[in-house]
Amino acid sequence: MVLALERRIGKYAVLLAMGTEQEGFSFSLPEQWGTCVGKVGSMDSQKVVAAIETAAKREGIIKSDGYRETHALYHAIMDALSGVTRGQVQLGSLMRTVGLRFAVVRGNPYEELEEGDWIAVALYGTIGAPVRGSEHETIGLGINHI
Repeated sequence: MVLALERRIGKYAVLLAMGTEQEGFSFSLPEQWGTCVGKVGSMDSQKVVAAIETAAKREGIIKSDGYRETHALYHAIMDALSGVTRGQVQLGSLMRTVGLRFAVVRGNPYEELEEGDWIAVALYGTIGAPVRGSEHETIGLGINHI
């Protein structure tokens, strides 16, 4: 089993989450991979999860029916949120809020097709007290097999 350098699913998710149309990141993903990008801001971690899950289903990254793909996405989101929140996936109850750009990437990062699809969720933005100017940058990445 070989993790191909040009198929680093997490790297592409982070680049998509950090990029903007104005910055013009230029890279190409394998043709069969799926991606979606969006934004979410909230003091409620459940709203962050819901926004990412809704976008992934709407864009066809995961199936909207069934459990397995939604479950894999949920764990990737929670790992990414854990990075953003430094291990305590709580926002409003700790008097903090996030403004995040997210990217979801689905594909096979291995050279062997039988390894199947994986899903990566990257979050990049700000976290801090709910007072403008009281935030700092943050980033998180979660990767899970489907």
